[in-house]
Amino acid sequence: MIFKRELKRNLKSLIIWSIVLSGLILLTLSIYPQFAEQQKEMTKLLESYPESIKKVFGMNELNMGDLLGFYGVEIYMMTTLLGSIYAAILASNILAKEENEKTIEFLLSKPVSRSRIVTEKLLAVLVNILIFNGVSAAASIIGFQFAKDPDVPADTFSLLIVATILLHLTFGAIAFLLSALMRKTRNILSISLGVVLAAYFMNVMAGISEDLEFLKYFSPFKYVDAAAIINDNEIKPLYIFIMAAVILVSIFTSYMVYRKKDIAV
Repeated sequence: MIFKRELKRNLKSLIIWSIVLSGLILLTLSIYPQFAEQQKEMTKLLESYPESIKKVFGMNELNMGDLLGFYGVEIYMMTTLLGSIYAAILASNILAKEENEKTIEFLLSKPVSRSRIVTEKLLAVLVNILIFNGVSAAASIIGFQFAKDPDVPADTFSLLIVATILLHLTFGAIAFLLSALMRKTRNILSISLGVVLAAYFMNVMAGISEDLEFLKYFSPFKYVDAAAIINDNEIKPLYIFIMAAVILVSIFTSYMVYRKKDIAV
């Protein structure tokens, strides 16, 4: 009951975000053929960029004349950042909104435990994130067809998709925990988006300044760096462990907190 209701509640948002991201992916990939044809000129232009900017966006490690390299620089940033924002928005109010909208009393009057409420809402977040990533992956595959040679290594592309999903689940789990801890959805949303943007800018600042390079280890965006995944053809096990740990601890804590939470009805 709760799971289906949450899917229906968030369907419009899912469709809008999926259409917007898919449109951006297709639009960006549609310019790749022209980019590839003018690779020498574009390479000279990119070489004029400051080294710090090239480092931030992986231009110093990826060949943008290669389709997967172009994807790693131009598309991957959109899917990771915009998807993380979507996951944070989705999860940040999914529990707290019941108190804000005064519907929690109705829910608790049913033969439904608090653990079940958390479980079904958590499943709704998971399904929405998986659908969102499935749509963006499909849009990317369709966009690859614009290229003269649309083939990309399936294993590497799959790793990039898995890394993106892990990143979105990490931020989604953190936002879900905040939704269990706090009551006001506006505050939860602000903090959740703040976490995502702070993590992204820590990764950016680490690339710009050598003195701030240590910040990258505090940013999940570093854990799913496109250049490292494409060049090494792997997601580092340590980074997988850290993201999985954050997800599991956030979920476990959400259950513990919500079971004992003094809910305003």
